[in-house]
Amino acid sequence: MAEIVTGEAVSLDLPAAAYPSRIAARLIDLAVQFALFLLVVIPLLATTARNASYAAAIFAASYVFVMVGYPAAFETLSRGKTLGKLALGLRVVGDDGSPVRFRQAFVRALAGLIEIYSLPPIALISSLVSARGKRIGDIFAGTYVITERVPRAPVLQPVYASVPPPLAEWARSLHVAGLSDQSAEAAASYLRRFAELDAASRDTLGIRLASTVAAQVSPPPPPGTPPAAYLTAVLAVRRQKDIAGPVGVQQGPASWAAPRAQATPFPYGSPPQRQPAPHQPQQPPPAADPPPEPAGFAPPA
Repeated sequence: MAEIVTGEAVSLDLPAAAYPSRIAARLIDLAVQFALFLLVVIPLLATTARNASYAAAIFAASYVFVMVGYPAAFETLSRGKTLGKLALGLRVVGDDGSPVRFRQAFVRALAGLIEIYSLPPIALISSLVSARGKRIGDIFAGTYVITERVPRAPVLQPVYASVPPPLAEWARSLHVAGLSDQSAEAAASYLRRFAELDAASRDTLGIRLASTVAAQVSPPPPPGTPPAAYLTAVLAVRRQKDIAGPVGVQQGPASWAAPRAQATPFPYGSPPQRQPAPHQPQQPPPAADPPPEPAGFAPPA
């Protein structure tokens, strides 16, 4: 993955193409170029068969025209693609992520005439050494090849995309301004892979992530809150506040919980403990006893 900063100060992550995919694209292009070469050279040679010098000149000119003109023309007109690259989902771009220009495409094709078709080890060594898989032609032209078919990151299931109903009341007072992007991304990745993890790894990783997040947000979760439910609620509140902005925060967190809250299951384990209703008698805990902590998850004080 190569990080590119454009002239507008926008950071882009453009994955450099793997060498096997570039070889496959090159083989497709070679098949097309060979067919074009035969279509061009055979009729011309038929008219100059009696003159060996003319035939040799036509052969050489046709070879250069097809091997250089084909990639230069295609990459310029299709903004970085030949037929082989189109089939493999590849594209040539400038070092700054900009579309390839004719000068760059021509330099790449002209250098490839030597390093690919005459001295293949040069292109191979250069591509393996370069962090972006650049061959000599890419170095001279200021380009490299990216792949456009990047696997899509898994998305959160709907049940992990909103505040669990048992935590809706607690989420009203949740402050997530101190949550770092790294912690939020780690928690989101954990929830995306929640069903794929075994029980032991899921519990250990969940407790560690929940403890890290709890050190950056407040207040602590209700006693007995499972780590996955806690992380789900924190990310849902953070996402809603990012979308709503300062005005939307005043609308209240009533919309943070999932629709049909009463019918939504609680898939994280036992729901957090609930306090008795106000009309029921409640004995205050002894002063010496510490407050109850969530099972297996102890947020910082």
